[in-house]
Amino acid sequence: MKRMVMALALSFGMAAPAFADAVEGVWKTQVDDGAYAHVTMSKCGPAICGVISKAFNADGPIKSDNIGKKLVWDMQAEGGGKYKNGKIWQPSTGKVFKSKMTLSGSTLKVEGCVAVFCKKQTWSRVQ
Repeated sequence: MKRMVMALALSFGMAAPAFADAVEGVWKTQVDDGAYAHVTMSKCGPAICGVISKAFNADGPIKSDNIGKKLVWDMQAEGGGKYKNGKIWQPSTGKVFKSKMTLSGSTLKVEGCVAVFCKKQTWSRVQ
């Protein structure tokens, strides 16, 4: 009996899955300066980061030097779908903003501020 309990404990410990954060996946940004992107959100150390994985304009997919660049970084999960203390880069202006995000189902509200100037977007889940 002890062997069975020990075996179950060991197998559970070794097989326990790493839990993904609910915000992980691919998100479609809103249009900014005539273009939008797909951003792949994933863990980067203890934080959440987002990398531009595809770029689009009104005609469809486009080639962009921004593909592969971090758009979001250092985002800290607070719980309840809220993220704070991150940074977000706006490719059209080259500015970096302090950022926070709120996840609700397949919608991600993203806000970035520099001093009192803030911008907001609502992103939708692609996958």
